[in-house]
Amino acid sequence: MRIVIAEDSALFREGLASLLTDAGHDVVARVADAVALVEAVRTQRPDLAIIDVRMPPDGTDDGARAARTLRENHPDLAIVLLSQHIETAHSVNLVSEGRFGYLLKDRVLDVDDFLDTLRRVASGGSALDPEVVARLIGARSQEAPFESLTPRERDVLALMAEGRTNVGIARRLWVSERTVETHVANLMIKLGLESSDEDHRRVLAVLAFLDASR
Repeated sequence: MRIVIAEDSALFREGLASLLTDAGHDVVARVADAVALVEAVRTQRPDLAIIDVRMPPDGTDDGARAARTLRENHPDLAIVLLSQHIETAHSVNLVSEGRFGYLLKDRVLDVDDFLDTLRRVASGGSALDPEVVARLIGARSQEAPFESLTPRERDVLALMAEGRTNVGIARRLWVSERTVETHVANLMIKLGLESSDEDHRRVLAVLAFLDASR
């Protein structure tokens, strides 16, 4: 996989590049600011861009804003945003279109999970950091329609937000795939999601939490 890294910390940037190279990926550009990121994607045409939310030139949410620009100009580009802190506002619009991940930087330390997330995002899926999802679920659990979800349904929804399939959720929760299917069906009904497209409904369920948090 051809990857561009956009990160203003040289130490983190080079460490990430080394990790990805060791895993067999081709890091085609390493940049330190949002302007250079946009140019690197334009010239290198990578499969995936890993982008720090906060970076120069302004040092605010330049990376997230660049990600939205890249999605408009390169709709097939997979994007993974990295952040030091939970900032869910940047995820809502991007996650609905797939090929998107949002992770806390500490998640990189769990190398196998991190690399698996990159593969899933590059394949067209979405992945949200478990801590982000847990924070959202905790904040919204007393508000309708989320108050009607059982603890297990909230667990399933959290894993859906990470981009897990029913099989993956079953393995994480040590239950059968049929049990997961039942939980998914029930929470969809409770959240009022009636789309006939199952993948789209799963995205809508995640977005329901994200929208409620803004």
